[in-house]
Amino acid sequence: MTFVRVCPAEDVQVDTPHRVEIDGRPIAVVRDSAGQVFAIGDTCTHGDISLSEGFVEDDTLECWAHGSKFSLRTGWPLTLPAYEPVPVYGIKVEDGDIYIDPTPTFEEKN
Repeated sequence: MTFVRVCPAEDVQVDTPHRVEIDGRPIAVVRDSAGQVFAIGDTCTHGDISLSEGFVEDDTLECWAHGSKFSLRTGWPLTLPAYEPVPVYGIKVEDGDIYIDPTPTFEEKN
């Protein structure tokens, strides 16, 4: 895994998605209420909407336009109308900065 520095950790506030780009690929970075940091694809698979403009609830990110909630852990939508997952990215916080592995992964649906 090759990690890329994307922003200072202080830029990502609890329950407030933060949009970053790596090589033109939009990624939503989210710190949940427990303080854990996640990185998932920033584009809703239903309506081509930026998820970083949405709402964080527990371990989900909800698209503001049509209400699909995506798991921050797996990228899979938990509610309709989306039915395809967004990619998830490896992430680490080190020395006050957030790093993301730009290689997307997709979790198998359980």
